[in-house]
Amino acid sequence: MPDPNDPVRNVNVINIGVALTLFIQTLTNSYDFFMRGEEILSGAQRIHDPEFLCQQMRAKGVDPESMKGYIDGFRMGCPPHGGGGIGLERVLMLFLKLNNIRRASLFPRDPKRLEP
Repeated sequence: MPDPNDPVRNVNVINIGVALTLFIQTLTNSYDFFMRGEEILSGAQRIHDPEFLCQQMRAKGVDPESMKGYIDGFRMGCPPHGGGGIGLERVLMLFLKLNNIRRASLFPRDPKRLEP
C-alpha cells in the first residue's frame, strides 16, 4: 500500500516494446499496460490493512459490518497481494488491426443483445 506519510514522489516510466507502465508510489500501487495507445492490462495491490479498509468503506458510505467476513480475512493475517486483468479481446483487436472490438469478440454485447 502507498505510504501516505511519504512526501517523496517516485515516478518510473518503463517502455517495454508495446507496454508502458506508469507507477506513482505516493498515490497508488497500480499499473496499466498500453498497446498502440489502448489500455490492454490493468492491475493493482489490494488494501490489506483492515483498519484502513474500514475507514475507506465508511468514507464511501459502506457499513464495514456488512462485509465482516471479508475484513476478518485481513485481520487474520492476509498478506499483501494484488492482481491484474488483461483485455484479451482488446489485444486481439489491436494485433489484427480490426478497428472495432466487436469484431474480436465471439459474442459481442450491446443493450439489445442479452443472450449469445
